[in-house]
Amino acid sequence: MAIEVFNRFEKKFFMNSKTYFRVSEELKKYMELDPYSEVGKGYTISNIYYDTSDDLLVRRSLSKPVYKEKLRLRGYGVPEENGKVYLEIKKKFNGLVNKRRTTLYLNEAYDFIKTGKVPDYKEYMNLQVLKEIEYFLKCYKLVPAAYVAYDRVAYFEKDNPDLRISLDTNLRTRRYDLELELGDYGEPLLDSADLWLMEVKTSKTMPVWLTDILSNYNIIPCSFSKYGYGFKKSVGAYTPMLKRITAKAGSYVEAKEKYSAVRESGNIITADFEQNFSKGYKTANA
Repeated sequence: MAIEVFNRFEKKFFMNSKTYFRVSEELKKYMELDPYSEVGKGYTISNIYYDTSDDLLVRRSLSKPVYKEKLRLRGYGVPEENGKVYLEIKKKFNGLVNKRRTTLYLNEAYDFIKTGKVPDYKEYMNLQVLKEIEYFLKCYKLVPAAYVAYDRVAYFEKDNPDLRISLDTNLRTRRYDLELELGDYGEPLLDSADLWLMEVKTSKTMPVWLTDILSNYNIIPCSFSKYGYGFKKSVGAYTPMLKRITAKAGSYVEAKEKYSAVRESGNIITADFEQNFSKGYKTANA
């Protein structure tokens, strides 16, 4: 049975494709692919996000409050008209993410969101989560607001399922045709196709080996919401900075390689350059 209740901290990072392949090789030393990623091609996740007609939930979330919440309907690939999906309520308080979800058939999920009436209980449902979503639907009059999909490769730490790392690429979105069964299409969400979003999810602190990998590749944490970023693009309020961030991270790796090659060749390197090499790149990425 899929896990239906999550309590964890989530950290997000961007990297370019070159860094992604290198980091993936590092992760394989400590982690294993989840069952859906074993073929090496990953899998597609599609979502419908729900909001009020005046976008209250996403606007509130973008203001970075102490507490925020959202509702989304998730499928894997393109679900059939009455295929199984997950209805999820996600809350965040002081950095701790609580996600609760229940399995439903697609038509059951649509009816539940539209009417606010809990569907007749079936053994595949989580009744407690259904009641929580029922209360959520009473608090807000929700309508489908955005479709967001991406291709994911995910890892679990060996012998420790608490630590999960997902890597998403080809992020796409649309604010029309807001039904999962209509198909997987939309406009690119990010500024560049050469980007991967890595999310580290754990209820504990990150292990030392992981912080070493992030440091070695100069991978910097960022605040990012797929739904929030898509909303900002739709109203012309976003700043296209992600490409610059990841380009700098990639440049750091390439420059570090060139620096090492120069040292091994015996060429002269000034003391000032050697002393300030890492400091300069880290400052550029701050």
